[in-house]
Amino acid sequence: APALSGIGDRRHVALTFDDGPDPRSTPAFLAVLRERRVRATFFLLGESVARWPALARALVDAGHEVGVHGWGHRCLARRGPRVTRTELARARAVIAHRTGSVPRWYRPAYGVATRTALRAARALDLTPVLWTDWGRDWTDDATAGSVFRTVTRDLAGGATVLLHDSPAGQAAPHAWRATLDALPRLLDHCAERGLRVGPLGDHGIARAGVGRPDIATVRLGEVLPWPAR
Repeated sequence: APALSGIGDRRHVALTFDDGPDPRSTPAFLAVLRERRVRATFFLLGESVARWPALARALVDAGHEVGVHGWGHRCLARRGPRVTRTELARARAVIAHRTGSVPRWYRPAYGVATRTALRAARALDLTPVLWTDWGRDWTDDATAGSVFRTVTRDLAGGATVLLHDSPAGQAAPHAWRATLDALPRLLDHCAERGLRVGPLGDHGIARAGVGRPDIATVRLGEVLPWPAR
């Protein structure tokens, strides 16, 4: 399922951030992206948007995309259809209301994309997208160097990069600083290879067929590194 994993235009890299917004960290990422004139997609938690609506709106005002990451940072694997649909609908509604932008993308917390969640996303006109490359930027030992090396190890055109702009749901609450320090180097790396960096909306992922209810459950530990290119 290339579209589910985020494979897009081979001349482009989709830059995505999970778990925000958070006033401790998100403004610093906004500053770097503004300085570099790069837009990204931010997968937001509904409860964080409800708590810090002005910050969520600032993302859209700066030209970034916003997507749904759930209401709270909870795995939905053991939740039933009604609860799953309610949580996604609630998050979608608050994001749209507070930012003025209706989300079109959905990324499940922990990358656990169950059939139930995919059905709910489809019903809410949300396209599920996971990722092809990440920085392992939530660990206690994450550094700018380790984040950069991990995310670029197999990075190629068409990739969707997963990073985190918030400590929400992370084991190491200050790991986002390593991500922030690695970000300019990552952008330089892509530029040197002639790859454009931008949001999922510019990535050329077809929406048709994505989110089919017959897609099998995807569990994070079973698929990485995933998919092979």
